[in-house]
Amino acid sequence: MAQSRIRQLPEQLINQIAAGEVVERPASVVKELLENSLDAGADQVEVDLEQGGKRLIRIRDNGSGMNREELPLAVSRHATSKINSLQDLERVGSLGFRGEALPSIASVSRLTLTSRARDEEVAWALDCDGSDAPAEVRPAAHPPGSTVEVRDLFFNTPGRRKFLRADRTEFSHVQEAVKRLALSRFDFSLQLRHNDRAVSLLPAAAEGDMNAAEERVARLLGESFVEHALRVEVEAAGLKLAGWIALPTFSRVQADLQYFYVNGRVVKDRMAAHAIRRAYHDVLFKDRYPAYLLYLDVDPGQVDVNVHPAKHEVRFRDGRLIYDFIHRHLHQILEGVRPERGTESAARPFSPPPGRAAPVFQAPSQSRMAFPVNEARALYGEPSTHTANEPVAQRVSGPEPADAAPPTAPTARHPHPRPKPDPGSSDAPPLGFALAQIHGIYILAQNAEGVVLVDMHAAHERIVYERLKRASAEQSIAAQPLLVPVRLAVSPQEAELGETHAASFSRLGFEVDRTGPETLLVRQVPVLLQHVDAEGLVRDVLSDLAATGDSSRLQERLNHVLATMACHGSVRANRQLTLAEMNALLRDMEQTPNSGQCNHGRPTWTQLSIDELDRLFLRGQ
Repeated sequence: MAQSRIRQLPEQLINQIAAGEVVERPASVVKELLENSLDAGADQVEVDLEQGGKRLIRIRDNGSGMNREELPLAVSRHATSKINSLQDLERVGSLGFRGEALPSIASVSRLTLTSRARDEEVAWALDCDGSDAPAEVRPAAHPPGSTVEVRDLFFNTPGRRKFLRADRTEFSHVQEAVKRLALSRFDFSLQLRHNDRAVSLLPAAAEGDMNAAEERVARLLGESFVEHALRVEVEAAGLKLAGWIALPTFSRVQADLQYFYVNGRVVKDRMAAHAIRRAYHDVLFKDRYPAYLLYLDVDPGQVDVNVHPAKHEVRFRDGRLIYDFIHRHLHQILEGVRPERGTESAARPFSPPPGRAAPVFQAPSQSRMAFPVNEARALYGEPSTHTANEPVAQRVSGPEPADAAPPTAPTARHPHPRPKPDPGSSDAPPLGFALAQIHGIYILAQNAEGVVLVDMHAAHERIVYERLKRASAEQSIAAQPLLVPVRLAVSPQEAELGETHAASFSRLGFEVDRTGPETLLVRQVPVLLQHVDAEGLVRDVLSDLAATGDSSRLQERLNHVLATMACHGSVRANRQLTLAEMNALLRDMEQTPNSGQCNHGRPTWTQLSIDELDRLFLRGQ
């Protein structure tokens, strides 16, 4: 077979190859064109589709528009108004910048581009039919802005067209693309129609109009997400993180409600996703996924957006800083979720993110209670209905052996018991005061808003677990030397990681030495993990270190053991508690991090307000 000679590819084939990277399906076209509209400064965008976008995609905006000379350039490769030099490329602030979208789309469809610049009175149009013939510009009637009409996608590449799915499937992908762009900012209106039927209309949110912005989030992600979301607003080291993270009790069975934006661009970043999931690791079921909508604002010079042709990925110059920033602050916010006087922890003010400026949100305020738990008996006084056979009051605070007798409280009463505050007064603590125990499982309490139900085992499990974690952090972790050290044959890169991070292993009770170019030796493990597969665990840690530069597996394994200890050491169902014990448990919950859910992600308490009780019993109707 004769060897082929090197030759220049035809322009049409070049565009079609580029289209294979940029245009996967109708949703890809919608994404690229919507980004162009937003980059053009549009605040009104209309999207019309037929047959899921396979037959027609029409996007009209009121952006800056184009003049007669710019129109042919818009459908030629590598022509853009968004960058002029390498310096611009290193600090990209627009959504699009490659100059490939329109020519790629035009090479695999019948495209009509109509536009009118804002400072001109005449509009112009051109037609492309997928060939490499130059497009003729003609006068047209059009208001200021642009309309891009894409018909018969992949009509000239049947091999690509046969991979398109049913109309309903393709339209669902378009809806997801529209949702992602609609969530990137709130200062533009967006209308979506399919087969001449209005599907959605999202009005613009004026700057400072908190209700309109939150309504868009609720319409796109569901009201339940907004109701169960915590506000995020943190800024440090030149970074800003804002948005919403859902409470652990609103977890999902799949990662279908996770939106992460970098400088207004929606991206899928493994490192950021790992940092967010790690922030939830202590409050979420193993096979559940957190829900979030987050906006990261970073200096454009610190992030490379020119990584993927479809701009789905980014690369951070200092990934370690980004990882630690996201994980640390989200973990602190989740840890601070606890009952608060006069409001639910999820209640929070809102500020919308206008334009491409960093969104501003208000984080939930989680204050510690003013009175310590060891004052519980003095605060509440002893129940006056005690009998000789009733359990004495004790503080429910930590694990106790199942066969141990309950500790005996001092018999001396406070000489002048303080009066018990009215549970319905504004001075009452967030979870109020206990009234009764229901079926030996739940605590019924009354607070200023209404009634509170607490799962006593789940709540006490979290309290004990947090105390065990704190004690473990404050003391050195007990370690167990191995009688026979475990030898690991690893790659040179893994051996280097093991040597570099030896101090991190040591801090958690492991002793890992490098004994050769491709050999690691595990000499010591934590006592709590002495029965685990040390080799498998160390290999998993090395894998994490290679992928993200960080690993939390060791700490997570230790926490898992502590969680098991807390589960077995917490109060069990059907154990009868006195009012003083129940009130002490409520006060502990108010001061314990993550007390809104147990170690497995289940809620520990819920509230019914007076208004909800009235509606339940049809009062006033």
